[in-house]
Amino acid sequence: MDSPLEKYYGKLTDYDTIAIRYNVKIEGPALKPEDDPEVMEILPKEEGIKRTVALAVLYGDKDECDAQVEKALDAGEEPIDLINNALMKGMDGVSALYTKGEFFLPDLMLAGDAMMSGVALCEAKLGHKADSKATVCCCAVEGDPHDIGKNLIVMFLNANGYEAVDLGRDVPNTKVVEAVKENKPVLVTATALMTTTMTAFGKIIALMQEAGLDTPFGCGGGAVRRDFVEESPQTFYGVEAYHVPKIADAIVDDGKTWEDIRKEYADIVGEYVAAYS
Repeated sequence: MDSPLEKYYGKLTDYDTIAIRYNVKIEGPALKPEDDPEVMEILPKEEGIKRTVALAVLYGDKDECDAQVEKALDAGEEPIDLINNALMKGMDGVSALYTKGEFFLPDLMLAGDAMMSGVALCEAKLGHKADSKATVCCCAVEGDPHDIGKNLIVMFLNANGYEAVDLGRDVPNTKVVEAVKENKPVLVTATALMTTTMTAFGKIIALMQEAGLDTPFGCGGGAVRRDFVEESPQTFYGVEAYHVPKIADAIVDDGKTWEDIRKEYADIVGEYVAAYS
């Protein structure tokens, strides 16, 4: 039996249009990440080594980033200037696109790796770690092996000039308290993906209060709810990883307390947050 499509075969003469969505030509060519208006405001404006480094971070190209950072350092660029005005600018662009839903987790992870590798090269040239705004301790709680959320928090903090002390995953409650005593952070963040592990939040707070530690304690994760978090004093519910640097800024720059963060969360992070509406 002949195919019912045979009568159309001879009419297919323009093969370039096959399987092309009808509105592609109307939409025009896709924008490059650096052409996004918000990103354009963030990246270095002048063509040169700083913009090249920032673009390497934006594209998550670690090898290119390392090569350009080394080239810049060999040419006499100041390491701190490269960190603040090239590497971090590139990561700020990535954060902006991630916040808008135009970049996704793989983009974020690749860019973070590129940025941190470049920072390490700059710090090696300096001979010491770059100055940070403050310290934040981050962990995935005891019994919980899921650490993607924690890793994102660490990445966003590093990209925004904080020293993020990464305690790892499945961190014993006592180890968190010891880390707070040792590092004197302005903020502690803890993540839990499972309902069976999020009870660690309250246990850590109890241990911190026994030790006289009143550091604000941000809690978040897949199974976590605001009402559960706020059953414990000293805590607040963290909604997105990229909110954490803004919350840290509010603590460092404006003296916000955990009570303030609970009341003003949406204002602090600068966007509508359903959990706080």
